[in-house]
Amino acid sequence: MFIQASQMADTNASAPGWLRTEGGLIVERGAGTAPVPPDQRFDMLLPPFVDVHTHGARGIDFGMLGSDPGPAIAFHHENGTTQLNATIATAALAEVKKRITELAPLVWSGELAGIHLEGPWISPEKRGAHESSLLRVPAAAELLDVVEAGGGTVRLITLAPELPGAMSAISALVAHGVVVAIGHSNASAEIAREAVDAGASDVTHLFNAMSGLHHRTPGVASVALLDGRLSVELIADGQHVCDDAVDLAIRLAGDRLLLVSDSMAASGLGDGHFQIAGSPVEVRRGIARIVGTGALAGSTSVLRDGVDHLLTRGIDPRSIALWTNGNPARLLNLQVPALRRNDPADFVGVTAGRISCVSHRGELSFF
Repeated sequence: MFIQASQMADTNASAPGWLRTEGGLIVERGAGTAPVPPDQRFDMLLPPFVDVHTHGARGIDFGMLGSDPGPAIAFHHENGTTQLNATIATAALAEVKKRITELAPLVWSGELAGIHLEGPWISPEKRGAHESSLLRVPAAAELLDVVEAGGGTVRLITLAPELPGAMSAISALVAHGVVVAIGHSNASAEIAREAVDAGASDVTHLFNAMSGLHHRTPGVASVALLDGRLSVELIADGQHVCDDAVDLAIRLAGDRLLLVSDSMAASGLGDGHFQIAGSPVEVRRGIARIVGTGALAGSTSVLRDGVDHLLTRGIDPRSIALWTNGNPARLLNLQVPALRRNDPADFVGVTAGRISCVSHRGELSFF
């Protein structure tokens, strides 16, 4: 199959180009006009998405003991995300370890890119939807015991560096090959920088559930924007972060951003009542909020929704490719398809400014 694009956008360039796919692979890639009339035309082609922070979809929470994550993984694939990190939110420690052992075979088989633990080692002041009675302080030995339960599949852990024992835990985790993210944290800028010095290299969903940008008491958000050692996750669904704040992040940390969905089990199901991290959640008009407080609780979007939002705002497609493919792959040291010859034929097609098609192993699905 020949596919022509007015813009072939990857992390290096954005120019007219074409692909030829066969047997689920990209067997040729060229610049300009395809040598034969193409089978499909798009205004733009993007590489497939990598989501390092998603809790599930289609009624499946990746942290739910005994549940089959297959429907959630399939939903993300259908929407252009072909590599994803299954995020387990705060739960009892025994449950977390058990769920890690259930998900680990899917990482070894390549169905999941890895496992992300978001809690329970987070700040009570910035816990969001995470049940307060389940939170813990980050003892290094305890964290390493949890990591070892996954046999190398736990790739990312979010913790609050101001908690007792956090700095030694960060150093121990990094020494064991785990990426540490600063998140759900009320840390001062000084403590956040100390965490980076200890080895933390990522920030969980910028601006959400963290100390912010006060002009006399800067917090985690300030360090995220200014410290070039940090990768910075951003939820660009138009709800969690306003466009002005997104533009600020692009201006100050544009080469370090990663788009994440933070999607929950409600994704793909519509409005209703759900649960995440031990807290009841109501989804109304597509927005998930904690029952009783009204605070945002994860999202019901997928990366496709965030990309559509950025495309409608005229954001450079090369940057979008970097934030949804290049940077997340680099953070977790993943080999992912990226519109290269001999890559799996995974890509996202854009027509009239919105995603119109997803290819997974050469099978095209249209929206």
